[in-house]
Amino acid sequence: MRAPKARPQHHRSMIVTPQPEATDAGAVVLAEGGNAVDAAVAAALVQGVVDPLMCGVGGFALMQLRLPDGTQLIIDGLGTCPSGISDGVWAEDLLGITSDGFGFRVRDFVNETGPQAVMTPGTLRTLMQAHDRFGSLPWSDLFAEAIRLARTGWPVRPHVQTVLIQNEAKYGRMDFADKLGVTADGRRIYRPEGALPRLGDLVVNPELAETLELIAERGGEDFHRGELAGVIVDSIARDGGFLSAEDLADYVTIDREPLRADYRGLTLCAPPSPGGGHQLLQTLGILARFPLGELVHNSADHLQILTEAMKRAMGDREALWNSASVTDADYDALLEPAGLDAAAAAIRAGDRYDLEAGRVSPQPAESQHTTHLNVIDADGLTVALSHTLGNPSGYIPRGTGFILNGGMSTFDPRPGRTNSIAPGLRRNSTMSPTIVLSEDEPVMAVGAPGASWITPGITQAISNVLDFGMSAAEAVSAPRAVATSNAIDISNRIPRRTETALIAQGYQVRRSALSYAFAGVHLITRFDDGLRGGADPQRDGYAAGIG
Repeated sequence: MRAPKARPQHHRSMIVTPQPEATDAGAVVLAEGGNAVDAAVAAALVQGVVDPLMCGVGGFALMQLRLPDGTQLIIDGLGTCPSGISDGVWAEDLLGITSDGFGFRVRDFVNETGPQAVMTPGTLRTLMQAHDRFGSLPWSDLFAEAIRLARTGWPVRPHVQTVLIQNEAKYGRMDFADKLGVTADGRRIYRPEGALPRLGDLVVNPELAETLELIAERGGEDFHRGELAGVIVDSIARDGGFLSAEDLADYVTIDREPLRADYRGLTLCAPPSPGGGHQLLQTLGILARFPLGELVHNSADHLQILTEAMKRAMGDREALWNSASVTDADYDALLEPAGLDAAAAAIRAGDRYDLEAGRVSPQPAESQHTTHLNVIDADGLTVALSHTLGNPSGYIPRGTGFILNGGMSTFDPRPGRTNSIAPGLRRNSTMSPTIVLSEDEPVMAVGAPGASWITPGITQAISNVLDFGMSAAEAVSAPRAVATSNAIDISNRIPRRTETALIAQGYQVRRSALSYAFAGVHLITRFDDGLRGGADPQRDGYAAGIG
């Protein structure tokens, strides 16, 4: 007897996130008549509850939106240095760069842990801006699931436990068990028995539920100018931090025009500097000069082209981050056809790009403390949102229940550089929420957490779809390789024959123990076969179709 064929499902809306609770919350909003912005806000609020070391209202964000009328913009909600901080505040206490390159080591961890590590946060204002302008449901209606989970508790998932117990000390940072102990609230919420919660344990956070109820009732401005702002600032001031009432009140998001570039006849739209779009589009611009679809996926020939393109784009970005003075024109020059042609020609000629020569500043390496979501609704309204705590500070303002970002750790304590500490300076980020258009219609929404692995991860997902014909789920699940140094890092499902061939070509190859490694890419496609979603298996989430 022949098994029946599965019938294709043509959903009207879809959401994908790395957390099952967040996907579920957004799907409920879509099913109840909310649009993609409503669903994104509800899901992001839940992410802040169930991934408290990765994101939350105390973090910072980049959101890209594509409206049904063709309007498209980036809302830049990246964090800024507090106005009361001096540019040489930790210069004499600098111990060097963390061993993985994700930030600077300062005596007593004060730039990454505790109240001094906190930048002016931008996530909540990003969500507010998007909802005020493009949402359809009342603001207060979007908080119910986040409040419920905070009050009744959520189970520690595998990826959350991985983050909680990972060894940060080996990189020169403070372990999370210690970070979550820097405040009495942190010890009570996350270490009630003196130890971190185990897999499946419930985390209950009634103070966060009350904070979210206040924001739902009074609006997000209370976080920046109202009673809640006062609680945050008073707590930080009492503990010796820099963030002030003026910093919260004066913080603004910035509307930015997306960068645009062609790839295989489609239009890629990504965030400009200080986001990661230039590096992403430069990498894909180099790859566009090669017939990748004619190669065997993840063969040595494929990975040699792919990783050399990655190295060149990363090297050019690093050079700008470390310059004393940089303009938008300097970034835009990275996407000039002549430069892309030259890079492709060098790869064809067998030139090996030396990414490590002359490195003088940290290069953001893998950080687990970022998350992402994509939503496309029935009208084609498309949202790609990445938000993060950076390197979480562990600091919880008294009685609020939420962890603030530790974003100051990636600013250079040494004066005189583009990335040096300076009051009001906006943080650079590799986050790159991306939307792909075909004939002016959105056909892909994609993004990832993963710091320096964000661009390589998104690059491979887009190429997997457009060069190798993969579905959304296949594209984010396929084994990945990255090159953030002169070595090529490969996930554990890439064939040994590929590794052997690359070594024979003179490459250093490092095999990860992980089957699913290097960023956590999440993707929705919207081609002729309807909406399709892919959630990276290394995280815990899923894609939900509605209607």
